[in-house]
Amino acid sequence: MVRKRTTAIAKALAKKAKTAGKERYVLRLYVAGMTFKSSQAIINITQICKDHLKGRYDLRVIDIYQQPTLAQGEQIIAAPTLIKKLPLPLRRFIGNMVDREKILVGLDLRPKKD
Repeated sequence: MVRKRTTAIAKALAKKAKTAGKERYVLRLYVAGMTFKSSQAIINITQICKDHLKGRYDLRVIDIYQQPTLAQGEQIIAAPTLIKKLPLPLRRFIGNMVDREKILVGLDLRPKKD
């Protein structure tokens, strides 16, 4: 019985290792109208998703002027704000999203440099 359980755990870990790095990302980008900063954030995050998350992301851009209740529900206090809902842990990025390295590290797509 113990041997079967150990084998099952080993198989589950092997499967998880194969799918590691293939998690689906759920991202929400909150912007305030079509300002320069908003446009830059949309361009930068879209490019990061295309380059690093091909086919495994759900990016939704939400204009807080058009959908204020969504922004209120997420407690958005500044825009642009990017929220990584999945995979956990939840993360928030605030600003124009030009620091590509910071975004990649925050999304767990690149290891943090010491």
